[in-house]
Amino acid sequence: MDYSAISIFNSLVEESKNNKNMAVLTGYELSLSKSLKQGSDLWLNNPRVPREASGTSGMTAAMNGSINLSTDDGWIPEFAKHGENSFVVPKGDYENMSIYEQDNYDMNKLYEILENEIFPAYYDHPNQWRKIQYNSMNDVKDLFNSDRMADEYYQILYNYNG
Repeated sequence: MDYSAISIFNSLVEESKNNKNMAVLTGYELSLSKSLKQGSDLWLNNPRVPREASGTSGMTAAMNGSINLSTDDGWIPEFAKHGENSFVVPKGDYENMSIYEQDNYDMNKLYEILENEIFPAYYDHPNQWRKIQYNSMNDVKDLFNSDRMADEYYQILYNYNG
């Protein structure tokens, strides 16, 4: 029943027909998700702060060697080290911004990061890019796995430290 989102999606589909470098993927499901994550170099997930529920797509993308570029929401505050294992759009003063201003701020910061940090690392410094990839894969496997989660729940539930 989210007619606003449906309208935006439909306008993106129409816009994609006029742009050779743009695609809208319909029928998004696990098989397509797997292919995208295994084949991506950069995972864009930029929800409007504070609306991200979790961010599991970014976690699994990182496990597949994709570097996250995200707004600072969901799982990102627990994980991200900007320029070391991911890239993060810094939070603005969202409480004093309209939604339009927040979106504009995030968009401009995202473009700045792409132009000034990501593109130079990817195209001009491939060893730096690979190091960020390795850091991302290593950090995500240590911080976001079921063993760590079960251990943390056990410690919290039983106040156990040993």
